[in-house]
Amino acid sequence: MTPEQWDKLLAVINGELVEPMPVGFIIDSPWLAGWAGISTLDYFSSERMWFEANLKAVREFPEVIFLPGFWSEFGMCTEPSAFGAKCTWQENGMPFAGEVIADISDIDNLTKPNPRTDGLAPFVLNRLKHYAGQIEQAGHAIKFAVARGPLNIACFLMNSTDFLTAIRMDPEPIHRLLATVTDFLVDWVKLQAETFPSVDGVLILDDIVGFLGEEDFKAIALPYLERIFQSADVAVRFFHNDAGGVVCAPYLERIGVNLFNFSFNHSLREMKALTKGAVTLLGNIPTLEVLAAGTPGAIRECVRAATEGLIDKRRIIMSCGGGMPDGVSSENIKAFISAVGQAGLSAAEER
Repeated sequence: MTPEQWDKLLAVINGELVEPMPVGFIIDSPWLAGWAGISTLDYFSSERMWFEANLKAVREFPEVIFLPGFWSEFGMCTEPSAFGAKCTWQENGMPFAGEVIADISDIDNLTKPNPRTDGLAPFVLNRLKHYAGQIEQAGHAIKFAVARGPLNIACFLMNSTDFLTAIRMDPEPIHRLLATVTDFLVDWVKLQAETFPSVDGVLILDDIVGFLGEEDFKAIALPYLERIFQSADVAVRFFHNDAGGVVCAPYLERIGVNLFNFSFNHSLREMKALTKGAVTLLGNIPTLEVLAAGTPGAIRECVRAATEGLIDKRRIIMSCGGGMPDGVSSENIKAFISAVGQAGLSAAEER
């Protein structure tokens, strides 16, 4: 992320009216590898190819705030691998982390990993160390510490159906599991920030939160998310949950979140109401159906519909309802950028 983009991000989060509305996308391996014309396996295994794919994106779309920016990741495998999960890799598909908890009693045998030494975490850091100089030479900085969230990781370590069932049937071991995972995540986020002094943001991604009802959310997710976000002394506290977002939205300010990416099934107006305008919203058109598979005309119409009737356009960064999906073309990204600009012009004319 460039200094100018970072300043714009902070301005939006602080409630300043930025016109035209900024455009931002979460980008990582599902989109970048295919868009850059390389295999997913090459993207993960070649530091050079990883860097060049990210560099190509930021150069081709300089007006877009790409989040978190030069994301060093191994799909969903980074954090589960530290707990001993077997990682299965594919040439042109996302890797998968296998379960390590066959029975709920196995939770008592789980110990907190060390992010300096365990799993793929050291490889994430080394990739960034090796290319930090070139990232800076390109005018960008490493601004975010990034991790999958505690429930997301727990559902890789333990069958997701068993995890969700145990929340109701046997919650005490689930709390022990989430406490151990959260302890690790606090260490992992702090290590990233210590390693790269330019870090002033944290991104936590946890879709499993969206599968909970309110009472379960308050009991199972809220205290652990609060601990992670409030352990980070940073300017931007970014949460991604593109499953059901209604359950967590009213609690985001309490958690400490000030930037939220959510499902396209929730409108910007609905999320503004639920967050009382206190949290910056990153969204919100459909990912696969429109941004990836739609025509430029469909994208323009969707952007118009998403912004129509928004009286207060502060704390909004236009995006899709989730991370950038596989298959989004440059043409469609440019159509999105153009449509957001046109929406800004229309709003100015109305004033």
